[in-house]
Amino acid sequence: MGGQKLGTPRRGRTVARSLAACGGLPAEQTRPPGRAAARRTAFVYRDGVMLTAKIALITGANKGIGFEIARQLGERGNVVLIGARDEVRGKDAADSLASRGIAAVPVQIDVTDAASVAGAAIQIGQRYGRLDILVNNAGIAGAFTGAPSEATADSMREVYETNVFGVVSVTNAMLPLLRRSEAGRIVNMSSHVGSLTLNSDPGSPFSGLNLIAYQSSKTALNAITVAFAKELRGTPVKVNAANPGVVATDINHHRGQRTPEQGAVIAVRLALLDGAGPSGACLSEDGAVPW
Repeated sequence: MGGQKLGTPRRGRTVARSLAACGGLPAEQTRPPGRAAARRTAFVYRDGVMLTAKIALITGANKGIGFEIARQLGERGNVVLIGARDEVRGKDAADSLASRGIAAVPVQIDVTDAASVAGAAIQIGQRYGRLDILVNNAGIAGAFTGAPSEATADSMREVYETNVFGVVSVTNAMLPLLRRSEAGRIVNMSSHVGSLTLNSDPGSPFSGLNLIAYQSSKTALNAITVAFAKELRGTPVKVNAANPGVVATDINHHRGQRTPEQGAVIAVRLALLDGAGPSGACLSEDGAVPW
């Protein structure tokens, strides 16, 4: 998988912060683990005190909102796995975060390629033995922007391969690892434009948009969120959809009103939910977003 080794006191003193701020366990004074234990648990240190860090995979994390989610999770003392289709860009992003004292490791993963997804899951399992947080952030708008009556199956499939099928593929591959976590969290990056309620309201600010492929893919993503939340009800794994708002990213040619840093806030909040938090919800910073 590459990247610098984790679990050393030097690294930990730089990146570790109290997990109390994100609902984690209090630190305990202990000796560094043996090699077998280290493969299954990520350890960081602060002033000689060992903390157990959460392991977070963020897809599409080499830029935009995904990069910011990784940064904010990493600054809270968690190990962030920088999921990226392009291995070089993923490594560059991880190196950039590491230069800021964040425990960041690149993971090559193409969410549309079953072999790539399976390989990433195997690597994470072998190195850490579990996954605490999965943020399904990778997404595309697609090339088609015409009227729905002009859409083709291929133009729809282009978007669905990443935004819908990719989410199911990655979630299912990582779910065995998430089930090993004491508090697994899945965050699906949705959008207000996927809300049927808002899109069908003539008075909604989104009423003028009619991007059939992208908008319907986010509606489908909301349904997928509910479906997984239902299956995982009664387990420690929570599944929610995060709505970042209209963020300036490559997907909208940087025409959004919000920054990636602002857009990442709700995703980080859902990734670090405590046991009393919701599951099967669609949320923005302002609260619930109607389906």
